[in-house]
Parts: sequence; structure tokens; C-alpha cells
Amino acid sequence: DRVKKAAEVLAEAERPLILAGGGVIWSGAYEELVALAELLSIPVVTTLMGKGSIPEDHPLSLGMIGMHGKAYANYAVVECDVLLAIGTRFSDRTTGRFEEFARGAFKIHVDVDSSEINKNISVDLPIVGDAKEALRLLIKELKKAERIKPRGAWLDRVKELKASFERGAEESKPGLKPSAIIKLLNKLLEPGKSIIATGVGQNQMWCALHYVARSPRSFITSGGLGTMGFGFPAALGAKVACPDKVVVDIDGDGSFLMTEQDLATSVSEGIPVVVIILNNSALGMVRQWQHLLYRKRFMATSLGRIPDFVKLAKAFGAEGVSPQSYEELESAVKEAIKSEVTTVIDVPISPEEKVFPMVLPGKTLREVLVDESSGA
Repeated sequence: DRVKKAAEVLAEAERPLILAGGGVIWSGAYEELVALAELLSIPVVTTLMGKGSIPEDHPLSLGMIGMHGKAYANYAVVECDVLLAIGTRFSDRTTGRFEEFARGAFKIHVDVDSSEINKNISVDLPIVGDAKEALRLLIKELKKAERIKPRGAWLDRVKELKASFERGAEESKPGLKPSAIIKLLNKLLEPGKSIIATGVGQNQMWCALHYVARSPRSFITSGGLGTMGFGFPAALGAKVACPDKVVVDIDGDGSFLMTEQDLATSVSEGIPVVVIILNNSALGMVRQWQHLLYRKRFMATSLGRIPDFVKLAKAFGAEGVSPQSYEELESAVKEAIKSEVTTVIDVPISPEEKVFPMVLPGKTLREVLVDESSGA
């Protein structure tokens, strides 16, 4: 029985790790995920689409792995001896170089789609089935275990990794910083009563890195296809589905411009959301790649003269404001949350701002750049 074998391997592991993908959320397996992690004292990392499957303020949560994942979460994957992956397709944005992903670890892959098994990553123990049911059966087996290997040394190592990468991570440059803007939302938005949607690009990764998702389906984003323009209409849909919740779209100027006409829908249908545009007058993610990988040979990434988003919002009958300081931003967000119409908050940021950590294409999770000085 594969579930019984998985239970035996996990019970005997010295450095086990759980990787939770979007399938955990789709299956509604988040309670089982937390129960399993707590039962075995196993740290949990997630994919982009798995963000929120475990509360990110939980002591066992390490956050997102991958190209722009937390550096310490990536290192946990590198150092684990057993990896339980649930509801993930092992995309290259998650794994880095395929052949080096969790090399040396015994890999257990739970997925409802058999075509995902051994597609990108070869695994030792595949379990095809619903994530919720598989985890329920796994917990049942583990509760029968006579002995579960102590995890104190592994948990201490994970804490050490986390502390080493968090030291010196505070922003010191002047101006409005994307990380601080996102962290402000952690302060202002009430857990369980708010939903974040994102566009695609740097805005998406800053949000994935710095927004603390405390419940499933509280972070909505376009993974895989990475559809620019997704954030605003996704926010409107979330507000229609959950009218009592505060819904915020974290967007980029390039991404928002692709669906800004939905301001008309928002106003005419009475669907109030908060839109925060991280405005660098550029297609920032592609610009970052051109900076780091192509010797600053920028092409087709500067948006030049873009619309005045404040005036644009007001032209549609929405509210618009452009704060120039953290104090003004905090005030604007508080007012927007109370507003009965959509509010567009246009926040100017430098086009030189970059998303770090970053694993460059073709590199392993161990080769993560934590800042620009790390070298490309």
C-alpha cells in the first residue's frame, strides 16, 4: 500500500519537508495539511499557487519556494532527506534546474492527475488521488506509528537558515519601497476578512514574498500562464463572491493597463475594490531580466508617458489618489477600505526596484541571488 509506505518513510525521516501546491487548495485539504505538519513536526513550503494552504504565520510555514521564493525555503528543499509534494506539477519556476531539485531526497508525489507523475521530476513514491483523501489516509496511518523520529535538530537548522537570510534584509534606500507597501497591508487588512488579488510581474512576486496569507483562497493570482491584466477582474470576481470581505488588487502599471476598462464595470455594477498600482512606468519584470542578464540593454520595457491613473479612475466615476509617503499611503488605504466605490491608489516606485531573491534560469535553488550584489 503506497500510503502505508509513505507513512513509514515520513516517520523515519530526519529532515522531512512538505511542498504544498495549488492542488491542496483546490481539494480543500488545508486542514489536513496543517494537521499532518503538526503531527510530524514537518516544515511546509509552498508553490505560488499553494500560498495560503497553511497560515503563513504558522511556526512550521516557510513560505514560497522557487525562482522568487524565500531563500531559506529554497535551502530547506536542498537539505531535506524526504520531500512530500502534494498537488503540484513541479514547474521550472518552482524547481529550478530539474535534475538538481531536492537531489538525494526521497520524493513522494501526491497528485490527482496521473500525467503529472514523473513528468518534470522523477519521484520515488507516486500516489495518484485526491489530496484531501490522501492526506486523511496518511494521517490515519501515521497515528498508528510506534515511533516518529525526533525533528528537533532539523527544526533548529531551519530556524538557523531563516535567521541567516533575514539578517540585513531591511530596506535602507529612500522612497516608497514595494516590500514596505505590501507589509503595510499585513497591518491594515484583517485576517479572514480580506482577499488579495495580483497582476502579473514584479507586483505579483513582491506580494507573494511579503504578503502574509493566513487562510486559503485569500491570495488569488495567475500562475502557470501568468496572464497580465488578471488582477483587477479577479478582484471584482472575488468581491462579487465575497461581498463582505475587503478585496485589494496589487497591480503593476503595465498589467493594470490591460484591463483598466473594467473600472466601468466596477462602477456601473457597484463592485467596490481597492486597486494599488505599483507604478514604475515600466514592464518591471522583463526590465529586471534585461538589467541582470543582458547588460542593461533595455528594449520595449519602458512605458514612457502613461495615463494619469488618478484622473482615469475619476473619469470612470471611481476614486483616485496618488500618495507620496507612507503616511499618505496608509491614510489612502484606510479611506479606500471604507469607500463604496472602487479606489485606485497610484503609488510611484523606482524602475530600478527589483524582486529578490531570484534564481536565474538554468540554476539550482541553492544558487539563489539574495540581492543585486550577489552577481548574475
